[in-house]
Amino acid sequence: MSIIETDAVLHEAHRDNHTHRDVNGGWLRPAVFGAMDGLVSNLALMTGVAGGAVSQQTIVITGLAGLAAGAFSMAAGEYTSVASQRELVEAELAVERRELRKHPKDEMRELAALYESRGVEPALAQEVARQLSRDPEQALEIHAREELGIDPGDLPSPLVAALSSFGAFALGALLPLLPYLLGAGQMWPAVLLALAGLFGCGAVVARVTARTWWFSGLRQLVLGGAAAAITYGLGALFGVAAG
Repeated sequence: MSIIETDAVLHEAHRDNHTHRDVNGGWLRPAVFGAMDGLVSNLALMTGVAGGAVSQQTIVITGLAGLAAGAFSMAAGEYTSVASQRELVEAELAVERRELRKHPKDEMRELAALYESRGVEPALAQEVARQLSRDPEQALEIHAREELGIDPGDLPSPLVAALSSFGAFALGALLPLLPYLLGAGQMWPAVLLALAGLFGCGAVVARVTARTWWFSGLRQLVLGGAAAAITYGLGALFGVAAG
């Protein structure tokens, strides 16, 4: 009896505390990618121009142009990408819905065979498939999950992806610009702030991944710093050549 009660208590605890983060939503990937891209690309763009020994005003204008162009480009790209993906999924769902309407028995047998392949007894698999097939929309959802690996009720939103990407890129690209906008006359405050932002973004990303915060932060810092150093060197090289 004590074992049964213990199992019941554990089951209740598991049911109350066992939750998962949203890994299918349309906002996380474009937001993370947008912030990183905004930081790295605008920092690299500004350091590349600064390497050519141009004026402070030119660096600021370059950074502002990079922010605007990159944010709109990211938003348009994400919207088109997610919209195309969603349209493809909806087209496949339409095919499955048509098959369920025209050949319901074949689809029910297909579902039963799937459960049998997973170890369910044939009679039970057929009964489960029969009961699940009573509701056409429920049957469509199950077939979509089992055959296509998608949830029809949880498709990513193109608008959410675009807005997330736009805002995240703009925020990331603004970071290396802030010191200049606040009156800084040299490049190093912008570089330090951007690198700190890269480390911070990497550390935040680690909260939704299996990596440690310091590893993820250092990885982004190294990658972003390398991009900035390379473009600065190229800018200096081109500036000398042009001079």
